[in-house]
Amino acid sequence: MTRVCRTPAHVDTAAAQAKAYIRQGHAVALSCRKLDTRTLEQNARLNAMCQDVSRAVVWHGQRLSKDDWRHMFVASYRKGQRAVPGIDGGFVVLGASSRDLSVSECSDVMEIIAAFGAENGVVWSDK
Repeated sequence: MTRVCRTPAHVDTAAAQAKAYIRQGHAVALSCRKLDTRTLEQNARLNAMCQDVSRAVVWHGQRLSKDDWRHMFVASYRKGQRAVPGIDGGFVVLGASSRDLSVSECSDVMEIIAAFGAENGVVWSDK
């Protein structure tokens, strides 16, 4: 099993699982490395794609911003986010950030955006 840890809580969960295996008499190999974060080129393309979607798609009667769409697509890719009541009403979705996407994760998100765009008539810019 491979776990990607993005928060101290994720590390705690992985450590607990490793301890459980050891208690059962199994050997465990652990390795830590920094995941390669998305490139500047990927970042530019991701933002351009989200901008193109924001210009083309009205979502449930609302026109969303480029940043709104980026949050939507990352939340679609990263399961495990949660919605909580906002301080002044409404809801806030927690746990879906594009900030630390790895190179491969960013590619996966862009594939989701491309598929969504194809289904919704988005014309892609040359950015």
